[in-house]
Amino acid sequence: MRIHNLFAGLVGLLLCLNVVAQQKWTVAKDGTGNFTKVQDALDAVPEGNKKPITIFIKNGIYQEVLVVDARKNNITLVGENKETTILSFNNHAGTKLENGDTLNTWTCASFFVYGNDFHAENITFENNAGFFAGQAVALRIEGNRSSFFNCRMVGNQDVLFLSGSGVKQYFKDCYIEGTTDFIFGASTAVFKSCHIHSKKNSHVTAASTNSIIPFGFVFFDCKLTADSTTNNVSLGRPWSPTASVSYINCWMDKHINPAGWNNWKNPSNESTARYAEYNSTGPGASPLSRVKWSKQLSLEEASKITLETILGSWNPER
Repeated sequence: MRIHNLFAGLVGLLLCLNVVAQQKWTVAKDGTGNFTKVQDALDAVPEGNKKPITIFIKNGIYQEVLVVDARKNNITLVGENKETTILSFNNHAGTKLENGDTLNTWTCASFFVYGNDFHAENITFENNAGFFAGQAVALRIEGNRSSFFNCRMVGNQDVLFLSGSGVKQYFKDCYIEGTTDFIFGASTAVFKSCHIHSKKNSHVTAASTNSIIPFGFVFFDCKLTADSTTNNVSLGRPWSPTASVSYINCWMDKHINPAGWNNWKNPSNESTARYAEYNSTGPGASPLSRVKWSKQLSLEEASKITLETILGSWNPER
C-alpha cells in the first residue's frame, strides 16, 4: 500500500511538473485540456512565478469564484471566444457565507486579481447575481500592471472594481456594462476604444483617486451607449473627494445628462473632484451645459495626457 501511494504521489508530481514546464496550459470543461476548472489552473502556477504562463480557456460557462493569488504573477488568460468563454458567479454584497462572514463591496467579486502583470484576452467576466442584487462585482483588480484586450465585463451595480490605490491597469477594445457606479475604485486605469454601456439612470464611474495620484480613470476614443429606457446618466460621481476621471475624444449618446457630472450630494466635492473632457462628440456631448466645476480641456492640455504620462514606463501594447 505504501509503495502504491508513493508511486501515485510521484506520478502526480511528475504530471504537475510537466504542466508547469509547458508554460501554456488548457482549461476545458469536457476534459480535453490540462484542467477542467479555471481555479485549478491558477492554483498550479508556482508561487513567486517570474516566467510568463498562458492559460487557454475553451468555450464554456465556468461558474467559479476565481482568485489570482498575490504571490502569482505573469499570468495570461486567453479565451476561445469573448462571447462564449464566460467566467461567472453570483456573489453579491449581503450574502451570508457558511463560515458566518457576510460579503461586502471588497469581497463580493466573481473574479479577484491580486497578482501583478496579469493579462486577459477574449473572455467575459460576469457577475450574474441579477439586476436587483445590489453590489455585485464581476472583476476586482488589486494587482499592478493588469491589462485586458477584447474582453467583456458584465453585470449590474459595481461591475468593475479597480481597487488598488495608484496601481495601473489598461483596457483595450473591451465592452463594459452595468447600472450604478459600474466602473469604480482608486486605481489609475486607461480605457482605449472601449464600449461603455449603461443599463439604468445612474452613474458610469465612482472613482476614489488619492489626492497624490495624478490620474484616475482616463477614457480614450470610447463609445458610451445605454438601454433604450435609460436617459439620465452622469459620467461620474466622486467616491472620494479627489476623484479623477477624464474622457478624451469619446462619443456619447443622448443618455448622458447635459450637466455631465454629479457631486454625490456633497457640494464640497465640487472644489476637489478632478473631472475633465476633451472633444466629446455625439448627442450626449454638451460642453456648454456641463457643471462649472468640471473642466473642458484645451488641445494643448489634452495632448499632454498620453499612455506614457499616465502609465509611465509600462507599455501594455508591447
